[in-house]
Amino acid sequence: MFLHSVNLWNLAFYVFMVLLATLGLWDVFFGFEENNCSMSYMFEYPEYQKIELPKKLTKRYPSYELYLYGEGSYAEEHKVLPLTGIPVLFLPGNAGSYKQVRSIGSIALRKAEDIDFKYHFDFFSVNFNEELVALYGGSLQKQTKFVHECIKTILKLYKGQEFAPTSVAIIGHSMGGLVARALLTLKNFKQDLINLLVTQATPHVAPVMPLDRFITEFYMTVNNYWILNAQHINLTTLSVAGGFRDYQVRSGLTFLPKLSHQTSALSVVSSAVPKTWVSTDHLSIVWCKQLQLTTIRAFFDLIDADTKQITQKPKKKFSVLNHHFIRHPAKQFEENPSIISDFTGSSMWVPVKVAKWSYVAFNNSDKTYFAFPLASHRKSYSHVYCQSTMLDTNSWIFGCINSTSMCQQGVDLSWKAELLPTIKDYWRECKCGYKPDLNKGLCIFTTVFQSLTLRLQDYPFLSHIVIYVPPVHGSKLQFPAIINQQEAQKPMSGLSSRKVKLNLSGLYYNIELLNFGQIYQAFKVNVVSKCSGGKEEKTSIYKLHIPWSYEDSLTIAQVPSSTEISLKLHVAQPENDSHVALLKMYTSSDCRYEVTIKTSFPQILGQVVRFHGGAFPAYVVSSILLAYGGQLYSLFSTGYCLEYAAILDKEAKPYKVDPFVIMIKFLLGYKWFKELWDAVLLPELDAIVLTSQSMCFPLVSLILFLFGTCTAYWSGLLSSTSVQLLSSLWLALKRPAELPKDVKAMSPDLPVLTVVFLIVSWTTCGAFAILLSYLYYVFKVVHLQASLTAFRSSQPVNPKHSRRSEKKSNHHKDSSVQSLRLSAQDAEDSLRMHGTVINLLTWVVLLSLPSLIYWLKNLRYYLKLNPDPCKPLAFLLIPAIAILGNTHTVSVKSSKLLKTASQFPLPLAVGVVAFGSSHLYRVPSFVVIPLLFHALCNFL
Repeated sequence: MFLHSVNLWNLAFYVFMVLLATLGLWDVFFGFEENNCSMSYMFEYPEYQKIELPKKLTKRYPSYELYLYGEGSYAEEHKVLPLTGIPVLFLPGNAGSYKQVRSIGSIALRKAEDIDFKYHFDFFSVNFNEELVALYGGSLQKQTKFVHECIKTILKLYKGQEFAPTSVAIIGHSMGGLVARALLTLKNFKQDLINLLVTQATPHVAPVMPLDRFITEFYMTVNNYWILNAQHINLTTLSVAGGFRDYQVRSGLTFLPKLSHQTSALSVVSSAVPKTWVSTDHLSIVWCKQLQLTTIRAFFDLIDADTKQITQKPKKKFSVLNHHFIRHPAKQFEENPSIISDFTGSSMWVPVKVAKWSYVAFNNSDKTYFAFPLASHRKSYSHVYCQSTMLDTNSWIFGCINSTSMCQQGVDLSWKAELLPTIKDYWRECKCGYKPDLNKGLCIFTTVFQSLTLRLQDYPFLSHIVIYVPPVHGSKLQFPAIINQQEAQKPMSGLSSRKVKLNLSGLYYNIELLNFGQIYQAFKVNVVSKCSGGKEEKTSIYKLHIPWSYEDSLTIAQVPSSTEISLKLHVAQPENDSHVALLKMYTSSDCRYEVTIKTSFPQILGQVVRFHGGAFPAYVVSSILLAYGGQLYSLFSTGYCLEYAAILDKEAKPYKVDPFVIMIKFLLGYKWFKELWDAVLLPELDAIVLTSQSMCFPLVSLILFLFGTCTAYWSGLLSSTSVQLLSSLWLALKRPAELPKDVKAMSPDLPVLTVVFLIVSWTTCGAFAILLSYLYYVFKVVHLQASLTAFRSSQPVNPKHSRRSEKKSNHHKDSSVQSLRLSAQDAEDSLRMHGTVINLLTWVVLLSLPSLIYWLKNLRYYLKLNPDPCKPLAFLLIPAIAILGNTHTVSVKSSKLLKTASQFPLPLAVGVVAFGSSHLYRVPSFVVIPLLFHALCNFL
């Protein structure tokens, strides 16, 4: 019956939209690199020592606990308190376990063993009972207060020690990072209790799925406090995102707000972290060995030798984090590095004046300096490019000051280098070359492990570039250098398909990606390399550099080959930023490269789903509301209820919703309208929120509306089919009674059930009561469907004549008659209306499920959910559901309120998109209003 009301063209459209949505979902969930994280293992059995908390605290938070992590002899020694190390507190996130601390705790323990426990860290972890705080925000404040008490308890464990800490470092995973930031909003919290905050995959900007108002209010409290008090917050904070592999928390949400007066916050994607260079999913970010090693190296560099605790110097903390997570020069961190170096002792100086130069050393006992004169090349070349695979961390490249043959002093340029991925650990090699003046005076020194960028006009006093070659014993060390005429930089449009051939020999190419700065842009870059020469294995590195955010990604390819690279962004380019995204290619001089860029439509759909998937339920409900209003109006105008699929095709149109939202957004730009808007206490338009996050794009709303209409259609088909199957099952188990004799008679158990459901809502959980009333409603509809099926099966064989006579008699019957048997046609009309109501209620139940799941999981600790986001909704929805489940369209047709009720769904469909796309918890409120008016039609 459902499919009969849809023509083939509409059905083909719905199938096509399903295919488009599938492409977008596939890109989000599968369109990324494989997991290249190495697993971190414990060398000894992990142990979790429960820390005894004060009885008052245990009674107040019965489901929360505090643990100390340990292994082997360390765990045995620290069973007897007090402690002697540096305290670090790990906070798990949504449904996270306190045992997730073991990866970073074990790595820190191994590092401490390497230095004979000169310094060591004590890792604590909080057990939040794996609460679903990303879905239910009512416990976020409770978690924050408990963490405050845990910090004070931890510091008491060090009392009486020589180097007793006065603060702790915090590592927060997912929502645990937000809880850590919320500590500063507590009235009695002292900021000095935290010396460092590292968050992993924490959505700082906004909740991933704002399913209740408590989450949104918590975010507003935390973010407003950090913005308004940024000048007074001296807490050094690092936020690490997982990249495209993390489809649960997109990386754009993890970037801390950039404030002009705030210099103590860093945000970076794991694929851009030196010595990590991999994307992590939401869980692997806590055990990814590469990332945890980087974190622990930074932690040990943060230790103050005098206090044996993490340094209190904000500048040093920021420098250490920048050194390990942003730009690593392949040297050990030094707080005050020497910039000027003296060349003393006996050494060999070799001038290099040729265009192509190569040096191979094997078992050399003397150190050698190769000097590249700049005077003879400044006029013709502006770029000097070097490549080196030296594995030592000593200074290796210098700038010589006004020298003719031999330098006495040099500027150490090694600190300006940038680390690149390891390619050949067994091979040491250096390649250098000059570049012509095609990159705005930019001079670039690069190594396979390091990359150095200088501007020659900033160093007019340099006469030579000097490369230092240390003594070599038992290994091969090769230093080729070339001077060539090829372009260092090529522009490439980011809006159309382009192809660039790099035919000249070179080691480095810089390709500009013009007009590439929006999150909805997505491209595929294909790099084809063709090599000549021997069969020696060659490697190229392709680096996507995004200058306005630390979200770089690297691709390593063995050449010759054809390599595909995805170009898409986590963060849009700021309006006042004029930088250009770059594709940096570290190549082989024996190869030629051809670069092709093409728009990727599946990845564009993936970006839409990634950035706006959370708004999807709002658009689905908006389409269903439009169909619901159409059915009510058809009942008012014709006396019959149209099929859901047919009315959905007729009423669910984007032009009925989007233009109103755009118009309101435009008017809010005027001061008088904004003042009027605020005077009537209307909330902020969601489109303005999206604009502030650089996520507002007109076509996106259209695409989401089409996806929503498609989903509304298929969900209607699913609910209709489910009712049919359940009614068939009911008929097989128990033959139902005949159709109701009194169309306006209410079920005698209706008042009792309504009161019971309301009591359940008040004493336990509102979402639970909503679910019970929903199941009751479905039961009533299934019973009606089974009765209609049984009634029709008992009728004569000529259904057409019977149906015509039914329609004729129903059309002329007196509405004042109160005791008329429900006809088959009226039952069918009622089932059509019930099907739409079930579709609406299904989405309400789905949006309220998180608090229900949270309540069920914590049922052993308390019976009543407090605070309960669904309780106000339940008290309005339960009576409406109870009435609608016991009434039929016959009792609604003659209502004076029906016309008004049919007009409400349209503005409410606009309101769902305007106010519910970024605040999903508001969506059920828009559904309740038309249901209440529909229920009142039975009485007025």
